[in-house]
Amino acid sequence: MRKRIGCLHAHHSNCAYIEQALANYYVEFTHVVGPVLGNQGTSLEQIRPHVKFLAESKVDAILITCTNYIALLQGEELQVEVPIIKLDEPYFEQICRIERPQIITFTNPETVQGTMNRLYAYAEEQGTKMDVDVRVIDGTFELIMQGRKVEYDDAIEKALMEVIMKEHAVLSVAQLSMVDATKRIEERIATVVLNPLEPLIDMIIERVGLEKIVR
Repeated sequence: MRKRIGCLHAHHSNCAYIEQALANYYVEFTHVVGPVLGNQGTSLEQIRPHVKFLAESKVDAILITCTNYIALLQGEELQVEVPIIKLDEPYFEQICRIERPQIITFTNPETVQGTMNRLYAYAEEQGTKMDVDVRVIDGTFELIMQGRKVEYDDAIEKALMEVIMKEHAVLSVAQLSMVDATKRIEERIATVVLNPLEPLIDMIIERVGLEKIVR
């Protein structure tokens, strides 16, 4: 049976990540791209109508891929009956299982505080202690917002390769827009850069009950 997922993104480039990852499953998508948030304290009202719209669109689940949106919605009573899947929750679960020192990277500095606050709260709930260093790859997020994705991926790949060559820590990216660059690195060298997409897809398949297409 084909399922329907409503996706709320902060940038249109995230649509393709989800669709490609679930291309072999019976699923349809309704994508909504919301505002780019700056002042986190005044933008919550801009997000609620998008969530309400998706909830009323006869979807089986709502997926929120923007970590900034997720942080703003934390603790909010949205009053929707549709299950909400958040990009960073399966990522947090993956991160909290790691006992070695790790480096978490971002390109958008606006997402750091909200994401890390949620991560530390999640770790505390799990009784987990982490050795985490946060890095922002400066001057890159503007590229993706300008539609310059090739340059964006190149800049991320270069920055992450420098970290890999200099430091011995588990490396991950916290934003969906960074995933393509990690795949390029994994193709170049024998290493793994953790990302939020892979555990997210596993969670979506399980929670929504997606069936694989038999070809």
